[in-house]
Amino acid sequence: MERQLEAYCAHLRNERQVSDHTLKGYRRDLEKVVEFCNTQGIAGWGALQVQQLRQLVARQHHHGQSSRSLARLLSAVRGLYRYLNREGLCQHDPANGLSPPKGERRLPKALDTDRALQLLDGGVDDDFIARRDQAILELFYSSGLRLSELTCLNLEQLDLAGGLVQVLGKGGKSRVLPVGRKAREALQAWLRLRGIGSPQDGAVFITRQGKRLSPRAIQLRVKTAGERELGQHLHPHMLRHSFASHLLESSQDLRAVQEMLGHADISTTQIYTHLDFQHLAAVYDSAHPRAKRSKGTDS
Repeated sequence: MERQLEAYCAHLRNERQVSDHTLKGYRRDLEKVVEFCNTQGIAGWGALQVQQLRQLVARQHHHGQSSRSLARLLSAVRGLYRYLNREGLCQHDPANGLSPPKGERRLPKALDTDRALQLLDGGVDDDFIARRDQAILELFYSSGLRLSELTCLNLEQLDLAGGLVQVLGKGGKSRVLPVGRKAREALQAWLRLRGIGSPQDGAVFITRQGKRLSPRAIQLRVKTAGERELGQHLHPHMLRHSFASHLLESSQDLRAVQEMLGHADISTTQIYTHLDFQHLAAVYDSAHPRAKRSKGTDS
């Protein structure tokens, strides 16, 4: 197995001309496979079967290998077997159809309440750009819109008198969301100046030239506000997640937050909206009968 691995590495270096970094990574991953085969009594690459490779992947995952690392290992194995099959040294690929275990989804970051208020409660100049950008920030935080939903928002979708906004979410699903008082005030102040841009259509948020503000432009305006007011990187999804987290912390109503975010599956909401664990622990300690412990009972 080692001899064929060396031949493959030479092929990568001389014919494929991969970088030294890539070559070292492939060799390192494939050496793990060789070591596994040696411990399992697997005589050669032709004898390695899919169930055995699956066992290796499971073992590596159990020992803390990330999903990304295991995906790279399987990619290295597939590349090796393409070479072996082409050279007539093998007639199968045990990695065919195998995929790494799903990695843990990272929780998106959120602003805490004080930072959110710091972002939104600063002074706002009474001009086209400042009023527009403030309305964007307030609406993201007030109603938890996705970037695409805010970008596509048209005037007829706003009901400021009723404090509502209708958005078209993923899969063409429509939902109606509340708009808070501060966001309504910011939108009203913006709409009084919107006509300066000679709007080309019914878009709520436009450029000075009257065109609908693009997703990239909105991202940049949010980023600029974060740097100016907070001294940190800020993006629209962080405001959406802050909306969800703060609402959930106050209401404890996961289903309501799911509906407002437009999530089809509540498990998605559980990923995107996390409660502070210490807060949960305090609630548990004060409310659950089995959690109440007398002083001095710890062992």
